[in-house]
Amino acid sequence: MDHFLEPTKLAPVLQNLQKQGKKAVFTNGVFDLLHLGHVTYLQEARNRGDLLVVGLNSDASVRRIKGPLKPLLPLEERAEMLLALSCVDYATFFEEENPYNVIKILRPDVLVKGGDWAIDKIIGGDLVQSWGGKVLNIPVVEGRSTTNLIQMVRDRYGK
Repeated sequence: MDHFLEPTKLAPVLQNLQKQGKKAVFTNGVFDLLHLGHVTYLQEARNRGDLLVVGLNSDASVRRIKGPLKPLLPLEERAEMLLALSCVDYATFFEEENPYNVIKILRPDVLVKGGDWAIDKIIGGDLVQSWGGKVLNIPVVEGRSTTNLIQMVRDRYGK
C-alpha cells in the first residue's frame, strides 16, 4: 500500500503536489465497516479538491474512544479498503484521539467533516484557516452509520 503512509512521510508528497497546484482535502475518522454513508461522504469530500487524504484513528485510538470491542477491522484493512475507492488518494493514521497533530504536519488546503459537526467545532479547523485554507462540513446520509449497521446485524441474526 504505497499510498498508506505515516504523516511525516506523506507531508513531503502532499507539499510537492500542492506546489504543482493541487488542492489537498483532508478528512478523518474510524471508517470501520464501510457503507453507503462513508462512500457518499468520501466522494463529496473528494469533490472539494484535487486529492483526498483520509486520516484513520489507529486501533488503540479507536479503543480509547469507542471501547474495547472496536474497531472490528484492523487499521491496515481499513486503509486498504479506503484506498480501493477511486475517490481516496492517500491514507494516513494517528495514535491520538483526534487528528490535530496530523493536520498540523500535512497542512491540507481543505478540512472536511460530516454535517453533524459545527464548523467551529471541527478539530484542526483553526490550523487550516490560519494558513488560508477552508473548513467545510458535508451532510451525512441519514440512517447510515456503522453503529446502525451493527444493530441491523444483531437484530437480524441475534447477538
